[in-house]
Amino acid sequence: MSAFTVVDPSTAQPIVTLERASIEEVDAAVARAVVAQRAWAALAPGARADALRAFARVVEEHVEELAQLEVRNSGHPVSSARWEAGHVAQVLNYYAGAPERLLGAQIPVPGGIDVTFHEPYGVVGIIVPWNFPMTIASWGFAPALAAGNAVVLKPAELTPLTAVRLGELALQAGLPEGLFQVIVGSGSVVGQRFVSHPDVRKVVFTGSTEVGVDVAAGCARGLKPVTLELGGKSANIVFADADLEKAAAAVPGSVFDNAGQDCCARSRLLVQRSVYDRFVELLEPAVAAWRVGDPSDAATEMGPLISAAHRSSVADFLDGADVAFRGSAPAGDGFWFAPAVVLAAPGDRIAQDEVFGPVVAVLPFDDEADAIRLANDTIYGLAGSLWTENLGRAVRVSRAVRSGVLSVNSHSSVRYWTPFGGMKASGLGRELGPDAAEHFTETKNVFYATDAP
Repeated sequence: MSAFTVVDPSTAQPIVTLERASIEEVDAAVARAVVAQRAWAALAPGARADALRAFARVVEEHVEELAQLEVRNSGHPVSSARWEAGHVAQVLNYYAGAPERLLGAQIPVPGGIDVTFHEPYGVVGIIVPWNFPMTIASWGFAPALAAGNAVVLKPAELTPLTAVRLGELALQAGLPEGLFQVIVGSGSVVGQRFVSHPDVRKVVFTGSTEVGVDVAAGCARGLKPVTLELGGKSANIVFADADLEKAAAAVPGSVFDNAGQDCCARSRLLVQRSVYDRFVELLEPAVAAWRVGDPSDAATEMGPLISAAHRSSVADFLDGADVAFRGSAPAGDGFWFAPAVVLAAPGDRIAQDEVFGPVVAVLPFDDEADAIRLANDTIYGLAGSLWTENLGRAVRVSRAVRSGVLSVNSHSSVRYWTPFGGMKASGLGRELGPDAAEHFTETKNVFYATDAP
């Protein structure tokens, strides 16, 4: 084992030192999960539903505690962190209804009765990133548990604290020992063991496309299903007929939320050429008004970046770039970074690569066809927005843009009752929505002969 230190990104000061799990500890956790899962799957659906609702109630009782922990560990503004903690409870409550809704089918066939059953995989390994530790974890563990699986969860080393606390709250709520475990450690040890362990029958990974490819390749060797939510370079398309003031006011929230550390960030702003100059003018005061500062202040809209190394990575994107203007950020300790607006061309690195920071690249387009071409001119296809008052255009463009999640006259990406996931290099499979629990099951088909002997 080896130790690592968790740091508060707003002060650059240590919070706690934790020990990384070994392969042997991962194997022991999986063995406990196998035993717990058999008993959990054997429970009546209503009993599993009641247990998940109890878990949700305990999370609701600890929303403020979880939010304050996220403020310290992740630098999220407290208003955002409270929403995130509440979202975990909402997701648990939503999927608490799934055990009693996982219905098979009766298929008409000659000579008998044919029925299908949704069988849980068994043990699910979930690997979550550092940018939204609580919410993304819940998108995996809530439907997985609802479907009758056990879960072993690996949080990112940079932000493990709320995941660890959720594991404790699950036990406090009465979930069986071994059913929902949190294992802290490195991806090269814990994550890779999830991929290779024969008793981990499904893997859910959220992170970079590069690592996601390796996870998928490892799962393929074991014929193991995998859900991948990966990178993004989402387009925010503004047509000349849009409400320009409303669209400009929404831009900071679409890309600077969570300091741009969001795979759904609309980091490419495509503006129709006829209103390009006017829109950039409207954007400057909106960026200047974006409040960056102490994440414990309820008025703060953006906190620090997660680490010094990540701040350096984001800053590299501005080298040689045509920076139109920037917002403000605190000086001194902490991994602060002032939001930036860059005037870019389609082939620029900043218009192609995922920055994962509070930087937006602005590009002009000529017409609808040009907007679609530019929006699709990336390996990614996760999210995006388009702004127009023309309903026909909204339908045409939203169908033509190759992204898994799109919003019209909005930058909202996530609702737990609707599907979420990407196309192209942004991932495989879908999370959330009414069908998510089914994605944690295998369909079994059984034929019962009824012909008389």
